[in-house]
Amino acid sequence: MSKIGVVLFDLGSTLVYSKDPWPPIYEQADRALSEVLGRAGIEIDPAAFYTEFGGFIRSYYDKPAEDNIEKTTFIVLRDILSRKGFQAVPDPVLRAALEALYAVTQQNWYLEEDAIPTLETLKSRGYRLGLISNTSDDKNVQGIVDRWGLRPFFETIVTSAALGIRKPDVRIFRFALDRFRIQPEAAAMVGDMLDADVLGANRLGIYSIWITRRAQVLPDGELATQPQAVVTALHQIPDLLAEVENDCADGLA
Repeated sequence: MSKIGVVLFDLGSTLVYSKDPWPPIYEQADRALSEVLGRAGIEIDPAAFYTEFGGFIRSYYDKPAEDNIEKTTFIVLRDILSRKGFQAVPDPVLRAALEALYAVTQQNWYLEEDAIPTLETLKSRGYRLGLISNTSDDKNVQGIVDRWGLRPFFETIVTSAALGIRKPDVRIFRFALDRFRIQPEAAAMVGDMLDADVLGANRLGIYSIWITRRAQVLPDGELATQPQAVVTALHQIPDLLAEVENDCADGLA
């Protein structure tokens, strides 16, 4: 095994977590979005719109996208409004409406207490850090990153919305690795989702670390995808990587 020099992180439920129930927040976010559209002369039925657009938001993580191709909320919103008779809505209006929505939802993302200390420790030990996030909106992720002061830690931030490809597709991992100019064996991936973070890393030969603190863990049964390491909290990662490094050194001795 090669020495790991780059550590890639997922964002949601890994570095940040949601604290409050989402349904009331989604309703408030949809109202904020609808108000922006209304000021632009786009009057919509809030109940029907919530069912259609809100349904997309709520189900986003419940099922994988076809062929791992990302479908953004910008495209979804434009298509829904078009079907309701609002053709050729200017892009700035759509963007302003989405920013009103995400201004609400971003308030429910909180930084894990050990996130910054862990990133600081890894950086001090010479690791290079990156972020790979599945998201239906790139600016939303960038906003969360900046809100919690995470950007200085990462050499690269890759989102599925910006690239058009979702984890576990190996292409999004390759894209991140190419920015570091390293091979997969020299990287580790930390994430909470077995079928996205761990599976994608395993497929490419990246050292997969499953963090279970916020993960949906089945009480019984064998895992469909096996991570190479399991941690319950971020602060365990530096010591884990030190052990991996020692094992590599012993293997070469």
